[in-house]
Formats: sequence, structure tokens, C-alpha cells
Amino acid sequence: MDELSVSEHLRRLKRRPLVWNKCFLLAAVLITTASAAEGQEGAAIPFEKDVIYSHAGGEVLKVDVARPASGIGPFPVILCIHGGGWQLGNKSIYGEIIRAFARRGYVAASLDYRLTPRFRWPAQIQDVKCAIRYLRAHASEYRIDPNRFAVLGDSAGGHLALMAGLTDARDGLEGPSCGDPNISSRVQAVVDFFGPTDLTSMRVPPEGERLVIQAYGGDSNHVLFDLTGSMDRSGPIFRKISPVNYVDPADCPVLIFHGTADPLVPLEQSQLLDRALEKAGVPHRLEIVDGGGHGWTGTKLEQSLRLAMEFLDKTLKR
Repeated sequence: MDELSVSEHLRRLKRRPLVWNKCFLLAAVLITTASAAEGQEGAAIPFEKDVIYSHAGGEVLKVDVARPASGIGPFPVILCIHGGGWQLGNKSIYGEIIRAFARRGYVAASLDYRLTPRFRWPAQIQDVKCAIRYLRAHASEYRIDPNRFAVLGDSAGGHLALMAGLTDARDGLEGPSCGDPNISSRVQAVVDFFGPTDLTSMRVPPEGERLVIQAYGGDSNHVLFDLTGSMDRSGPIFRKISPVNYVDPADCPVLIFHGTADPLVPLEQSQLLDRALEKAGVPHRLEIVDGGGHGWTGTKLEQSLRLAMEFLDKTLKR
């Protein structure tokens, strides 16, 4: 990974969860630059911080929301989901990025969700779905078009974005009590940056395990135990948390990014999902970044962000 090593990123994330890596800070700059054509670049972006969207498990769950400075809407909406092994990070990681999306003509939000090991699965996806329903319930307030909704995430956040995009109410992940159950949590697009897709088969290579231990104090098996409460990769819980098992022809379009040199989530994870989506006839694209690690910068990132914005504009701004 150029400019900032994976180990350094994970070390910083462990020590100071508010510090985000250069890859996604640069992404915000690139999106902002691309927003010039939308006429938003010089305007102050309305930004609401710490909006309470739910209470669960004794936690007050909050979302930050950025809105376009001009236009009457309704606007498409993007919910950003941070990574961090389901146990680190917070919504502030995407603060600059949701502002950048707002400059491009989207209502954009970033959420906090319940983290492991205090809260195990399915708390995390329940919170994501709850935030989706909350934003839909407040569509008129935020000038949102509830039928043009995307989720975007990286790493563990990419996993949660995929779970949000590939599951529905039949899968039992909506949560016991969160808002109006008649409001759908289905979305119309997913952007996934190197999220795990099949937890039954994913194996972190030795060099990656060293990085995981540095960041989390245990290897990948212990990180997944904190999420699932199980070490049995063949057990039902690992099948239930694997997005690849929920693919069907009714799924929304999916854009996937993955680097060939990712030391934490092997490229094979995205290739498995790519094949499943192809078999089901779901509109999708797997963009493989040659030499990309668990994130990338420079011209590679610029190209990735350009493709992501073209995908979102084509899917949501029709």
C-alpha cells in the first residue's frame, strides 16, 4: 500500500479511532473536485452532527448528515459505513467524504453502529438497517428521494454494505424494535471496498495476521469470534454472516473494488461474490486494482473514485 502502510494505518486506527487514512481523505478531495460541475463546490454544506437514529443495547446510536447547499430535491442518498474489524472506528471517519458527496448533489450520511466484542452479530447489520429506515422516515425533512438509496463501505463496512444490499426482511436482520417496520431497509445500489464476502472460507495470510494482531490484540479468528461468538467456520453463524449466501436475481446493482495485494481480505473474497452475482444476473462490476493493498492512493484511487461516482450517478440520478 503506497504512501501509508497497512500496518501504520492499523496502528493509528487502534490508538486513535478518529484518524482516517490518507486514501479516503484524498478521496474526499477528489470527489469535491469532481463536484465542480454540480455547482456545489463554493457553498457551505449544511451538516448535522450526532442525530440520534436509535437506542439499542443501552447505546445511543447517532448519524451525521450532510446535504446539498442548493437545489430543492428530492436528492439521492448515500449512507457510508466505516470499517475497523467490526470493533474499531466511528462515523467521523467519513466526515469529509459525506460533505464531498453533498457537494456532488447527494444527501450523505455516516453512522455509528454497535461494535464488538461488547455487541455481537447481528447488532451491527440491525443498526445499519435501522439507520436506513430512519433516513427514509425523515425523507421530507432531509429532502431525500427514498427510492434512490445507496450504501457504501470499506472492509468491515463493505461487508455491512453488502449485507444491507443483498438481504431483505425475510432474512430476519431488521432488528427487534427500530422505527416503523413498514418502512423498507432495501437499497438501490451498493459500493463495496474490499469487504469480506464468505467468512466460512476467508483465510488471512501470515503477513496479514501479524497486522491484525498488532491492531486488535488477537488474530483473525479472535476478531471473528468477537463478532460471532464461534470459532467454527463451518457452523451456521458463519454462513449467516456471509453476503455471498444472500445473492438472488432481485438484488440491486453492486460495484466492488479490491486490490491484488490486499494482505487482510484476500482478492478471492470479491471474486467469489463476482461469480455469484454473475450467475444470478445481478448488474455488477468487480474492479480489480493491480498492486492495491487494503486501500490505495494516487492515480489508482482517483480512477476508483471516478468509477464509483459514475456508477452512483448512473444508478441513482436517472
